[in-house]
Amino acid sequence: MISAGFSSALCVRPVVSFSNIIRGVHNHGRVTCLATSMSSTVAKDAEYELESRKYELLNIIQDTQRGLVTTADQRSTIEEAMVVVEGFDAGKEIDLSKLDGTWRLQYTSAPDVLILFESAARLPFFQVGQIFQKFECQNESHGGLVRNVIKWSVPRLLEENEGATLIVSARFSCVSARNIYLTFEEIGLQNINISDDLQAVIAPAILPRSFLSLQILQFIQTFKAQIPVTSQERQSVGGLYYLSYLDKNMLLGRAVGGGGVFIFTRAHALIC
Repeated sequence: MISAGFSSALCVRPVVSFSNIIRGVHNHGRVTCLATSMSSTVAKDAEYELESRKYELLNIIQDTQRGLVTTADQRSTIEEAMVVVEGFDAGKEIDLSKLDGTWRLQYTSAPDVLILFESAARLPFFQVGQIFQKFECQNESHGGLVRNVIKWSVPRLLEENEGATLIVSARFSCVSARNIYLTFEEIGLQNINISDDLQAVIAPAILPRSFLSLQILQFIQTFKAQIPVTSQERQSVGGLYYLSYLDKNMLLGRAVGGGGVFIFTRAHALIC
């Protein structure tokens, strides 16, 4: 038999006031806002850390003349800094919409590019200006077109550093989340800008420019040569390229097979 006291205890219900309910809702709202605020703070901290690491990487390569002047210790430090930045983007698939556009070379250890810098340093009649990679893949899903754009010049004959443009064009296809395969198609020469000295030789300033001299100047300035890399007799040249980091303003890449590393930043100016 249940005692009256225990029976009364069973029948007692906790009193829940409307004010307690409202207070609980408010507390839940505060917890949600706090979690959101903490999440936002963590994201901002991660973004700040990434930008700091990218700045450090660019600062390390600043005095290397795009990779021409480096010591073994510097190359090791650059490699370590690259690995840190690459860690922020590890495992993500290539975003072709971010890749699309023009990128300016800031540093490389690729022998086939460094030999250009070395030649320009040794030969007084050869200059190498800016080097760009221009990707065209905005509306593509598995690849696109890439142009390697090299600005070069011959002092006194062509304008300094911007005398002519060499373009190496290639098709690329995405073969994995981070690897693209390049198939080179042609080499082109265009945008020849002759120096004032050469123009004076072709058409002296003290004489009216003849039709012939004007034709020569126009021909030089509009000259464009394209040489295909592939043919029926010749197998296409290609290479595997690993995009190790990519965001809206930095691109890091590695030529698979010991071909060197590349550090690019976004170039906002229109190239070629």
